[in-house]
Amino acid sequence: MTRRDMLTLLGAAPALAAPPALPTAPVSVAKAATYAEDLVPVLTKMFDEVGGAGKLVKNKTVTVKLNLTGSPGLRFQGKQLGLTHYSHPKTVSAMAYVLHRAGAKRVRFVESAWGTAGPLEEYLLDSGWNVRQLLAAAPNIEFDNTNGAGKSKQYHRFKVPSGGLIFPAYELNKAYHDTDVFMSMAKLKNHAVCGVTLSMKNIFGITPASIYGDDAGEKEPNESPTKGRASVCHFGKRQPASCALPERDPNSSREPEYRMPRITAELVSARPIDIAFIDGIETMTGGEGPWIRGPLGHVKPGVLILGTNPVTTDTVGAAVMGYNPRAPKGVAPFAKCDNTLLLAESLGLGTADLNNIEVTGEKIEAVKFQFPG
Repeated sequence: MTRRDMLTLLGAAPALAAPPALPTAPVSVAKAATYAEDLVPVLTKMFDEVGGAGKLVKNKTVTVKLNLTGSPGLRFQGKQLGLTHYSHPKTVSAMAYVLHRAGAKRVRFVESAWGTAGPLEEYLLDSGWNVRQLLAAAPNIEFDNTNGAGKSKQYHRFKVPSGGLIFPAYELNKAYHDTDVFMSMAKLKNHAVCGVTLSMKNIFGITPASIYGDDAGEKEPNESPTKGRASVCHFGKRQPASCALPERDPNSSREPEYRMPRITAELVSARPIDIAFIDGIETMTGGEGPWIRGPLGHVKPGVLILGTNPVTTDTVGAAVMGYNPRAPKGVAPFAKCDNTLLLAESLGLGTADLNNIEVTGEKIEAVKFQFPG
């Protein structure tokens, strides 16, 4: 073959397709020094900066996953739960009002309440919430405990589009399916295994203990679970109830630092987050709750973060915490675990590159608060 023949052949060959661009979306960052502040105008402005709340929720059902991790009886330094590791009722009621004013026809708050499949309202009362005050924030507010089948008494199978990293699909409370918009209301804090707890790690808690819990049924769900999900999701010591699909490779690593970031990323792929919100007004450092061993702290970063793509939102959140969002395993905050942000990026869920994310409102440097690492 002559040089001319080679050039002709190469010229006739189709050009190599460029890899598809990763999804991105603006992320709004705002200052808020205290929960006593009127958060409604703050949240309204943040929504305006990412496209407007009405465009997202008008005439729609909005299902909001709260962050109420761990028993309400466990408190850090005796403080109110919302000041450390729980969603704060002030941000929740302000969010309900903003969503209602933007035209949402129904707002449903959900959480897989630790150790029970009973009414979520009772769990909130045990957590020190004024549920009546929350109900007054907007009409058509609902609650559902997704630790079991809940009020619908049904589950829905959510397939992982890529086929899954750990599980190919998840059996979840049907509330996660019967909705138009899904929001994750997270806390800006560390996680003992995954490094950070932000909007995506918050979704780890949508798995029902009735199926994925330590005391789940062998075949059918146990609708009275009293334990967590460590055996199935953290350590892979057992499979979920057989009404759900087993994991893809039972010979894969049983280390939580391997499993939990992957389960988090694929859950977000299976049940996408439409609105990601991170509360960093007050929070804790060093772990996701007071049961974590090691140096823990209570801090007041005074920041709120909102976006419509959970990867871009969590990327900004990690940067606000003083971390490199693209840090590899072995570098804080991912000292012992794989980087959930990069795993989600590998599934095509969004970009974890700050250079490709538009940050509106406050600049990251203006609100950066260094977390441990």
